[in-house]
Amino acid sequence: MPPPSDIVKVAIEWPGANAQLMEIDQKKPLSSIIREVCDGWSLSGSEQFALRYADGPQLYITEQSRSEIKNGTILRLAISPARAARQLLDRIQSHGIDTRLEALKELAKLSADPTFATEFISMEGIGTLARLVESGTHFGEMLAFTLTAFLELMDHGIVSWDLISLSFIKQIAGYVNQPMVDVSILQRSLAILESMVLNSHSLYHRVAQEITVGQLIGHLSNQEIQTYAIALINALFLKAPEDRRQEMASTLAQKHLRSIILNHVIRGNRPIKAEMAHQLYVLQVLTFNLLEERMMTKMDPSDQAQRDIIFELRRIAFDGENDPSGTEKRKAMYTKDYKMLGFTNHVNPAMDFTQTPPGMLALDNMLYLAKLHQDTYIRIVLENSSREDKHECPFGRCAIELTRMLCEILQVGELPNEGCNDYHPMFFTHDRAWEEFFCVCIQLLNKTWKEMRATAEDFNKVMQVVREQITRTLAMKPSSLDQLKGKLRGLSYSEILRLRQSERMSQDDFQSPPIIELRERIQPEILELIKQQRLNRLCEGSCFRKLGNRRRQEKFWFCRLSLNHKVLHYGDLDESPQGEVPFELLTDKIPVSDIKSVVTGKDCPHMKEKSALKQNKEVLEQAFSILYDPDENLNFVAPNKYEYCIWTDGLCALLGREMGSDLTRSDLDTLISMEMKLRLLDLENITIPEAPPPVPKEPSTYNFTYNYG
Repeated sequence: MPPPSDIVKVAIEWPGANAQLMEIDQKKPLSSIIREVCDGWSLSGSEQFALRYADGPQLYITEQSRSEIKNGTILRLAISPARAARQLLDRIQSHGIDTRLEALKELAKLSADPTFATEFISMEGIGTLARLVESGTHFGEMLAFTLTAFLELMDHGIVSWDLISLSFIKQIAGYVNQPMVDVSILQRSLAILESMVLNSHSLYHRVAQEITVGQLIGHLSNQEIQTYAIALINALFLKAPEDRRQEMASTLAQKHLRSIILNHVIRGNRPIKAEMAHQLYVLQVLTFNLLEERMMTKMDPSDQAQRDIIFELRRIAFDGENDPSGTEKRKAMYTKDYKMLGFTNHVNPAMDFTQTPPGMLALDNMLYLAKLHQDTYIRIVLENSSREDKHECPFGRCAIELTRMLCEILQVGELPNEGCNDYHPMFFTHDRAWEEFFCVCIQLLNKTWKEMRATAEDFNKVMQVVREQITRTLAMKPSSLDQLKGKLRGLSYSEILRLRQSERMSQDDFQSPPIIELRERIQPEILELIKQQRLNRLCEGSCFRKLGNRRRQEKFWFCRLSLNHKVLHYGDLDESPQGEVPFELLTDKIPVSDIKSVVTGKDCPHMKEKSALKQNKEVLEQAFSILYDPDENLNFVAPNKYEYCIWTDGLCALLGREMGSDLTRSDLDTLISMEMKLRLLDLENITIPEAPPPVPKEPSTYNFTYNYG
């Protein structure tokens, strides 16, 4: 007979004594269990003791967290959080340097525990640490552990960052501004300043007064602190008032931030880690977001300065550099030229720029092309003006629509997504990367228009092909604009048609009766093959990032399925692993028989509050949870969409439910198509039905909540 679900078998350690093997009744108060443990070792004053995990982060066990204890867990009897906090606080304030250093080391480790942190903070512990920093008497290891403990304690969100004093900010900023500071101190100082900026509007202004962008850029040559420095630059950029962002961007340009990042980070001598990739992505997004104002600004047809830009476009295309009469012609005489330039409104082309987006940003792009790539601009305009009317590519209309498209593709005006690492190296290779990107794409559009032999009625079709050419090329991550051009040349219209046909052949259901019957015959065995592949991947395991960790010291955990498919093993890791993690290192486990359901997206317990945040959209789409007996859950955020599909498919296969992800359907269709090519040569063995059976409708977007209970 299996043991009751509320009984947990554990081992409990105490220094200098043999471990106790005991059964914990989860219905009994935790204080009673601790009293029993103390009685086993003849220890008095059980209220002064607590239980902690012996492995991993060694967190304290509370009434709220005790349900997470699993069979076979090793626990440790320790002094209570309140007693530990009081002892450490006294030792930190002692006169002995060695005693103080050891106390700060232990505090830096314990501060990650929310139970201990609550007790330590209630004793004015944060104020004590702040005064130690403000005194300026701590250096080296002692200061590093002090800053680590301070950051860990503040990260729990128990107290507000607004309580931080100006003298503390000045002291921390001083460590960043000093030329020779220990790396560990500099890392923690930058992380503390970043948290201040992100968590308090008032502290942003104080930090911005103490830290200059030039000082932060100076730290980018040091590989140990690059990520911290860029993270603080991003935080200052993100929280800056709108009227300050353009000024800050100009300062960053003057200090050559882009070229420094390109040479010391992107083209550095070591691979870019996930956190650095995220910070580069954030910087890319914030830089492009500077275009939002122009993108949302309508042209004022009565503004002479704005109209002069359109006159300049006409002059460069048709009058040449030395024609003094260009701007003196009457407006009526320009109508033909404006038609040749491809504007929709030939009489008053200013009206073409009154829709937002793209607003004035489209006109900015056109002027940049006309002035900086004048030969290309003139060639495009004159080439189209010499074509038949029905085949001319309207430059003005195309430039406006292309600008809108690029804004959508690069999500101009959107907040950065938490956990996203999708940065493009080529945007760090040029000071005017946006404009140069537009210039490359407008030439692509003109080339594709010719290849399609398009007419005005085909405008939308051409734009769809161009969007596909651009998005496919961006997915290849070209390292430079020249490489972008080369990859776009390889994605001609004929190549897009070939790719579409190939994908259609592998995805679409053919309607002929033999194909339908053959597909139905093959599908079960292929689906079983996919299920086995998913289960094999679960047995190999995957590493997941801990959600909510805004600091640079990333935390991870690993989960994998036992080889007999009966138990899920998981546990915390100090760093992302290289290869498989042995089962022995994964201290926690869940029997598959205890799993009640799998939920995804906003139905996950850890997504209940985050689902409304715009910047968490990608996290929401890759979140899933396992709900298991009695009323517990294990929460995941997959590192990417591929891992998300692998795990959710694998869990469905494990529990005997139908898989339904886009990845599964893609795998299924690809394998079926490959198998069909082999078997279609033997169609005479297939019985053809008199009427084709109905094709089962495949599930659409992968979004499910299964209930296995």
